[in-house]
Amino acid sequence: MTTQNDPVEALRSIGLRASPETLRALLTHATKSKLSVAAFCLELSGAEKRERDTRNHAARTKAATLGAVKALDRFDWSHPRSIDRDLFEDLHATLRFIEAGENVLLRGQAGVGKTMLAKHLGFAAIAKGHTVKYSTLPAAIADLMKRESIPAVERCLRRYAQPDLLILDELGYVPCDSDAADLLFRLVSTRHESKSVVITTNLAYKQWTTVFGDAPCLSALVDRFAQHCHVLDIDADSWRDRERLEKRGKPPKKRR
Repeated sequence: MTTQNDPVEALRSIGLRASPETLRALLTHATKSKLSVAAFCLELSGAEKRERDTRNHAARTKAATLGAVKALDRFDWSHPRSIDRDLFEDLHATLRFIEAGENVLLRGQAGVGKTMLAKHLGFAAIAKGHTVKYSTLPAAIADLMKRESIPAVERCLRRYAQPDLLILDELGYVPCDSDAADLLFRLVSTRHESKSVVITTNLAYKQWTTVFGDAPCLSALVDRFAQHCHVLDIDADSWRDRERLEKRGKPPKKRR
């Protein structure tokens, strides 16, 4: 059957993305139910919208590079000695911080779940139709600094500046020089008060000098990022340490 006398192929030829199986099922339903032209058009547009939404969600998820993460219901809220659960759940449920162009800082020692919580903010944002980009901070800096020309750097900066939500993981584990600090400052400044940045770190603001040294822009970087920022401090022992002890049959140390 050619496109001219096959309605499914005709619909596909004008750009409809719904699968042939979906379209044939819809045509069969319309014929058996004797749908009016208007009713059929509504059914067709609904099927097409669902297909486009599914593809759009898949594309944004792939572009976000969030990777795999444990389900949020596996986060043991009783494990940390201190954590503002209400703050995280409000950020995760409402995503108002993205609409307001506000930042989020997840702070705590290694292994307490900062990355997990940050990624779940990313997945929630994708589900609400936002664009997201995840990277470790060292990887993002390396990506920017390997560019061999100013135009190439500018293009790379734009890729990090464009998403509605940018997640930069692991600030504090790899030292950076002044050039790296300048690039991060430019990125935070570009997004300031318009698009959100989530940073995870094991350091208080005053300790960022241990990463960026005496970079001249450091004070301005912290000031811009912290101006509209929700801070979630996690005081806990490492989950990974606890899991290693449990596998060895040793009870974790009691929390004080």
